[in-house]
This record gives sequence, C-alpha cells and structure tokens, in this order.
Amino acid sequence: MEPHLSFRGRRALVTGAGKGIGRAVAVALSGAGARVTALSRTAADLESLARECPGIETLCLDLADWEAVEAAVGAAGPFELLVNNAAVAELQPFLEVTRSALQRSLDVNFGAVLHVSQIVARQMIAEGVPGAIVNVSSQASKRALRDHAVYCSTKSALDMLSKVMAMELGPHKIRVNTVNPTVVMTDMGRINWSDPQKSAAMIDRIPLGKFAEVDDVVNSILFLLSDKSAMTTGSSLMIDGGFLVS
Repeated sequence: MEPHLSFRGRRALVTGAGKGIGRAVAVALSGAGARVTALSRTAADLESLARECPGIETLCLDLADWEAVEAAVGAAGPFELLVNNAAVAELQPFLEVTRSALQRSLDVNFGAVLHVSQIVARQMIAEGVPGAIVNVSSQASKRALRDHAVYCSTKSALDMLSKVMAMELGPHKIRVNTVNPTVVMTDMGRINWSDPQKSAAMIDRIPLGKFAEVDDVVNSILFLLSDKSAMTTGSSLMIDGGFLVS
C-alpha cells in the first residue's frame, strides 16, 4: 500500500504486529515515516518483520503478563501513536465457555488494551504532546454471532472503554477511536472463510457483497491516527460493507 499520509518523525507502537492487520499497519506507518515499535508474543514473526522492514523496532511480549508489559513498554516509549490490535478469538458455544477461554480473552482483548493505553497515555501527558490511539474492535461488538459469546462481549467492552478513554484523555489532546471490521481477508481469514457454504451466509448480509481486505482496515487506522481526523474522537468506524444496516 502506498502511504497517502505522513507520520514523519512520530513514534508509534503497534500491538499484535506479527501477522495480519497489525503487521500491515506497522509496515505502512514505517513507510509513511513513523518510528515504529512492533509488539508480538511470537519471536519468529517479529524476526521476519524486522527483515522485511529493517527500520522497525520489535518487542516480544505476552500482553497478559502485566508486569513484563509495564516494564518493557514503559522503557520503549514515549509514543505519540498507539494501535491496540492484539486480540484472541476463543470461539465456543455459550453453554461450553470455559473459564480459561474467558480469562485469556479478557486479559488480551480488554485488559491489555487498558494497560498498554495507560502506559502510553501517561507518557504522552508527561511529555505534553498530543496523541492518537486506535483500538481494533469488530462488527462483533455490535451484533451477536453464534459461538462468539466471549469474543462479542470483550469487543463490546472495548468499544465502551474507548469512549471513556476519549472522554478522559481528550483534555490532554489525546484522541481515541475504534475501527470495527467485518471478516478481514488476512491469511487466517482466507483459511477460516474459504468454504463458500460458510462464507455465503455472511456475505449475503453485507450490502457490498464482499469481505474486507487488509488495506481497507489499514487505511482507516491511518486516517484515525492522522491529523486529517483531528476532530474525531470517541467514534467507532465501521468497516463492514454495510453489514450492520442489513
């Protein structure tokens, strides 16, 4: 993707940057001039990212490890831009939801966003610089999906957390928004939704008749990070092809 916005000289942290959307955001931000730190729990993914884009710095961390995150992210900053992309999807029928699946989802999809954002926002405030935070949510925060009880719930919680963050951080010139994609054609998305019988039921509910590509999400994130959206905070940008209007 060719960068249309400049982030030259700005420092950015992207979580879940080893694969998919997070990796593409990290590469796009670096290409647009930002100094990017990419965070993932998978060392091999970070090593391949560093080879692909040598200017990117890497952090190998499990976001559920509160103390390790506090130390490592605090030392790596300060940042002006933050993309909270890391997430897990523990898909189980409601009656079969396990405690471990619930706890892992809460730790990563909600708790880690809160924690990393606290660390980064405190640094922004201490430095006296404006900033922007984009939290990657989902259309599943707005619409119930079978076997997604925990995922839908944690993404709904993330949307509300983002609104409260926007309210409290706004006076410090820190904007907070979410992007809420439909199914995205990452490598994993193509594997999970390659069965036409499975995908047809979802696509039939999308007026544009297709799933999102990675660049659809990346472009929206870059817009919300940029000064082009200087008056936008506390919003959810739906990248769903009209799924929620059908």
